[in-house]
This record gives sequence, C-alpha cells and structure tokens, in this order.
Amino acid sequence: MPKLERPLHSLPPDAARTAEPSADDLLALVARGDEAAFERLYDVVSGAVFGLIRRVVRDQAQSEEVFQEVMLEVWRTATRFDPGRGSANTWIMTLTHRRAVDRVRSAQAATNREEHVARLDQTRPFDEVSEQVSGRLEQRQVRRCLSFLTELQRESVLLAYYQGYSYPEVASLLSLPLGTVKTRMRDGLIRLRDCMGVTG
Repeated sequence: MPKLERPLHSLPPDAARTAEPSADDLLALVARGDEAAFERLYDVVSGAVFGLIRRVVRDQAQSEEVFQEVMLEVWRTATRFDPGRGSANTWIMTLTHRRAVDRVRSAQAATNREEHVARLDQTRPFDEVSEQVSGRLEQRQVRRCLSFLTELQRESVLLAYYQGYSYPEVASLLSLPLGTVKTRMRDGLIRLRDCMGVTG
C-alpha cells in the first residue's frame, strides 16, 4: 500500500493544499483515528457510495439512512481493511453493496410478513362487522369507539366502510401496501366490534 511521506496534519500548508492522497492512504489514516482524513475520504467516496445505495435501495429516505450507516461503519472498521486483498474503494463499495442489499431484504421480509398475516385473516369476512356496526348502533357510539382506534386504523375504516372505497383504493389513497391496509383495517374493525359489544 502506498504510504504518505507524513500525516496530512503535519504537511506544510502549501503541500497540504496540493497533496492528493489516495483513498488507500486516507483509509490508513482513518484506521489510526484521523478525523481530518475521514472527512477527506468522505468527500472522495460519498458520491459513488450514495449512487450505489440509491440504485439498490431506490427509496430516497432509506438510501440516506443506509448511507449514514455505511460511512459510520467505514469509520468504525477501517482497521479491518487489508490492502493486500484490494483497494480501499473496492472495500468500501463491497461494504456498501452488502448494507444496501441487507436493507432491501429486510424491507421485503417485512412486506411478506404483513401480506402473510393478511392472507391468514381472510377466513372471516369483516364486512359483516361493519354491517352490524352501522345497522345496530347509534352514530354517537360509533364516533366514540372510532376515537379508540389509531389514526391509520380510523382513516382506513372510514375510507372503506363510510366512503365506499375498496381495499386497493384505500391502499392507493394512503400510499401504503395493500397488506398493511388490510391488517390495520382488520385490527380496527376488531376494536370497533369489541368496543360496541357486537357479537359474531
């Protein structure tokens, strides 16, 4: 690995301005706890790191989170970099790709769990509950019980059962996965049923 003649902070002022250390040099300094070197390394690699994350993760907010996680991991684990196995850029981009893929897999697993729960709960048509609610009980009691729901549950129930939207339409209006909407609506209707004493 190429070595700097001396640490960045000890270069003469003119040399410090003109010196362009490589990512390998900077990462070696970061491994020794040099914060100034980390700032320069951040400037050197941040564009490529964020670009890769964005291509894999796609979602802007999650990409920004993963980017922060990657840069923190670079700072914390710089001592693990082995120049004999490749360049600093390769090491950082490998770490970046791993983190981005982990985030995508985690998000997909969460979506799969929600959809699985929604499928399991299709055994009982909860439309029957809404008919019982609207047919048997006073509006005041309905309003009181609606106040016990979470905001998302209340919004989903009102859109579906009082404004006539289908589950997919509710999901589209709320910008949420269909499985999430079905789960929230199911939970909300169960709460309404229990609050109002509706029996099956």
